[in-house]
Order: sequence, then structure tokens, then C-alpha cells
Amino acid sequence: MRGKGGTTGVALAEVYDYSRKTGSRLANISARALVRSGDNVLIGGLMVRGNSSTKLVLRALGPSLSAYGIVNALADPTLELHDGNGTLVRFNDNWGDNAVQARQISLTGLAPTDIRESGMAVTLEPGNYTAIVRGKDNSFGLALFEVYDAQ
Repeated sequence: MRGKGGTTGVALAEVYDYSRKTGSRLANISARALVRSGDNVLIGGLMVRGNSSTKLVLRALGPSLSAYGIVNALADPTLELHDGNGTLVRFNDNWGDNAVQARQISLTGLAPTDIRESGMAVTLEPGNYTAIVRGKDNSFGLALFEVYDAQ
């Protein structure tokens, strides 16, 4: 997404699975943005639909983006997950800090390549959720937020 004529601002891109096929699921979605301090963060929304819980892996990448030519990558991203009421469900700074969490992420094959990156394996009940990527200690840079279906 780009601003017409080089303009800048806040934009919202939405993707919905409208297939009527049984078992149809969105497997992955990601967004890259410049993370700054204060309210200038990367925000991703997601909905869990249906009657049962869903297993997901969420990641906030920064340092590993440099290997792909991304200049000014966010050096140390943090990841927050909030429920539909705004209540903090989970927070992660370095994906490998919690051994149980790190094992769950690693078993999916989706472990971040840099220990400073954030990740969480979660089982979410149906509802709306918001993920927020910030720079540790109000640092700024380009970050990538990803959601994977881990069913």
C-alpha cells in the first residue's frame, strides 16, 4: 500500500476469507511498517471465527529483515496481544526467553531467526484481537508482523 503521489499517512488493509467451502482457512498474513515511539506503532487486527479455538503463531520481526536488504530494521521488537476489550492477553519481548513458548514455536517450524525478535504460540477463542508491535525502549525502525495458522 502506498500513498498516491508519495503522500503518507495511516492506512488500513483488510483481508477476509469469504469462501463458503467447509474447512477454508487463511493460513498466513503479514504487514510491514515503520515503527516509531508513542502511538506510532504497527497494529494488526485479527478475528477468530467459528465455535472452537484456533492455534496461531504471531511474530514481530526486525533484526532478521536486514538479511533481505531492509535498511533501518527495528533492532528489538516487542509484541503485545490484546483481546476485544483491550485487555492484554500476552506480551513477548524475546521469543526464546520462555522455554515452553520457544518449544511450541519451534515445533511449528516458525521460530524467528534472531533471539531479539518476538513470537508467541497462542490458542485463541473466537473473538477479535489486536496485536501491537513496538520498539523496545522506544526504538524505531521497520518491522514485520505475521500471523500463521498453526492448526
